[in-house]
Amino acid sequence: MAGKSTGKIIFDLSLLKRVFQYARPYKTKFILSVIMAILLAVVSPIRPWLIQVTINDYVHQGVTGDAAVKISMEEVIIWITVIQIGLLLLETAFRFYFSYLTAWLGQTVVKDLRVNVYRKILRLNLSQFDTTPIGTLTTRTINDIEAINDIFSDGLIPIIADLLSIIAVLVFMFAVDWRLTLISLASFPILLVATWLFKESVNKSFIRVRNAVAHLNAFVQEHITGMAIVQAFAAEDKEFNKFRTINKEHRNANINAIFAYSVFFPVVEIVLAVGTGLMVWWAATHAMNLPEEEGRALIGKMFSFFLCLNLLFRPLRVIADKFNVLQMGMVASDRVFKVLDNEDVIKTEGSYAPDLVKGKITFENVSFAYVGDRYVLKDLTFTVNPGDTIAIVGHTGSGKTSIISLLNRLYHIQHGAIKIDDVKIEEYRLDALRKSVGVVLQDVFLFSGSVMDNITLRNPAITKEQVIAAAKMIDMHDFIMQLPGGYDYNVMERGGSLSLGQRQLLSFIRALLYNPSILILDEATSSVDTESELLIQKAIDKLIAGRTSIVIAHRLSTIRKASKIIVLDKGEIKEMGTHEELIAHQGFYYKLHQMQFEKHVTVP
Repeated sequence: MAGKSTGKIIFDLSLLKRVFQYARPYKTKFILSVIMAILLAVVSPIRPWLIQVTINDYVHQGVTGDAAVKISMEEVIIWITVIQIGLLLLETAFRFYFSYLTAWLGQTVVKDLRVNVYRKILRLNLSQFDTTPIGTLTTRTINDIEAINDIFSDGLIPIIADLLSIIAVLVFMFAVDWRLTLISLASFPILLVATWLFKESVNKSFIRVRNAVAHLNAFVQEHITGMAIVQAFAAEDKEFNKFRTINKEHRNANINAIFAYSVFFPVVEIVLAVGTGLMVWWAATHAMNLPEEEGRALIGKMFSFFLCLNLLFRPLRVIADKFNVLQMGMVASDRVFKVLDNEDVIKTEGSYAPDLVKGKITFENVSFAYVGDRYVLKDLTFTVNPGDTIAIVGHTGSGKTSIISLLNRLYHIQHGAIKIDDVKIEEYRLDALRKSVGVVLQDVFLFSGSVMDNITLRNPAITKEQVIAAAKMIDMHDFIMQLPGGYDYNVMERGGSLSLGQRQLLSFIRALLYNPSILILDEATSSVDTESELLIQKAIDKLIAGRTSIVIAHRLSTIRKASKIIVLDKGEIKEMGTHEELIAHQGFYYKLHQMQFEKHVTVP
């Protein structure tokens, strides 16, 4: 999902069609933009034609005629000038409305597309976030989708408008004088070659820029999030040098594009000047050999063609750039559609949604692997009766956390079955399942916002009175009221203004409010001080009362009250039983217990 794009997809009509499907709800605006493009093309040759008519039919006669004729001609010229100004204002209005329509269409499509992408990201399996940098998904959701806007505002529709305008001007020029047209466009092949080289050069640069932006986003996102680790290990200089390398690549890619622009635009001006010079030269050399009437008519054609050349080269000057914009929009849309087409999503086909879950949990021969056949859980079988508290212990990497990830369907098992109240979890409606399973993680994630928002997760159905009652139940109300602003206190990003224990207790209030039938505590006391541990242990006792609970803990002293203890090692169940039974057995659990006990023995 994060792979680089080659960019060679500009003529992928199926991709273009898919992008424009998002414009279907706004087809009226789309049709209007096409009409505006046609009108702009039709209006373009009118002003050069009026100038030709003015010079040939009125200016010359006004110069050579008598006084009465001059006055009459002056009035006609004034009216033609007024018409010219009116046409200019009309063309400006058309161009403004055309630009507004295409920009409105692009932004509206971007809005709808971004909603769809974010909805899809919310439904992706956690395995996608394990393998895809967060910064890359950020780039897809923001930068790449914004590039799709350019397909409408600066890409396909404006290109069509420019091409229609070019065709209209060329038709007019050939209709007026095909020989003068050919002479004027003699340098045109040079412009075509320059345009092609420019398009290819800028296209390669833009692809490099897009890849560099994705790398920058991923790097900055990751390292700002992990800044505490960078500083703790004095790795600032090393990480800064990495950033400078990525940033330098971004700069170099942009400089290559700037160089191409710096060469291309002067080339266009030179070609325009050469075309104008050839036209004047040819007209001057042939005017002497023409009859007087045809010679005078040639003067009007020259003025008309001079304006036509500017009308012709103006869109040609930017059309190559617009092709690159279209190209990059297509590259971006290809990346975005890869996110939308990702089939590794959370399965939500279940429909079972009971009013009350009793809390019986059954694992039947469950095997699970994050990648391929590298199983982290192997043939697990155990049962937890409603209201019981079981503890899962084992060395780091033994598979403890994987069990809770499977229970609320954050991942999907490869073999076996997991049941709640004797019903497979796949048959549950996903929201019903997850409302019945509360999780308190070791690393509590708090969002930037108030204490109240983080407890309720902005659920309007939860009142402040309910929050206060839950906080009082686990002795957190007084602490919260001591914070500046109380329940409105901003905990900052990731809860940085609170201690680990305080964050943990807030997550307990959150779990208590949702009143789950099954509660999972993932090493809730492993990273806190002794005083916080006592508070948390009291809160745990209140939380698990009357609920089926699964407690994962490193500190074995916290799980002695468990109805059953499951000992894991390398994804397999080694032992099961109560604390006393496992100690008496003197097996795997006994060794773990002895190791922890010995660490706390004071050497004389």
